Amino acid sequence: MIGDRLHELRTARGMSLRVLAEQAGVSATLLSQIERGVTEPSLATLRRLAGVFGESIASLFEDPAAPSVWLSRPGERTTLGAPNGQIRYERLTPGNGQLEVLHAVLAPGEVSSEELWSHPSMECVYVVGGTLTVEFERATYTVVAGESITLDSTRPHRYLNTSDAPAEIVLAINPPTP
Repeated sequence: MIGDRLHELRTARGMSLRVLAEQAGVSATLLSQIERGVTEPSLATLRRLAGVFGESIASLFEDPAAPSVWLSRPGERTTLGAPNGQIRYERLTPGNGQLEVLHAVLAPGEVSSEELWSHPSMECVYVVGGTLTVEFERATYTVVAGESITLDSTRPHRYLNTSDAPAEIVLAINPPTP
């Protein structure tokens, strides 16, 4: 789905894979693999591509034919890589650009990004299992299974698993700019 949307945006602008790759700072081979659905792009790659098109990341997931009802099944979901490539997020929502809900399991020692970062959204993280550490500006919060934390993601933050067991989370982002 993301590959189809990228192909659509690229061809509508008359861009070759090489031109888009150069402008986004990625390889043409990677873009070809993304467009063919061979690989899923990282969030950092999505940000670069969205920037070239002058679009939001959410627009890269918009699907005008998105159904009014969408059933999300394991094994059929699109996945996204965190900026540093450690975490894989599963998209639980369709590509309509109105709501982003992600599922992830952070292994012990994994982080959502190497550094604190921000983006124009609000986030709510529900911890399904394990313990999640949330760094928000200069504060650190421990969120355990059954708890949630909501934050203004325009301010620097990141998620970490500092425990010895996996941390399973569901993350809602509004507007959808992961």
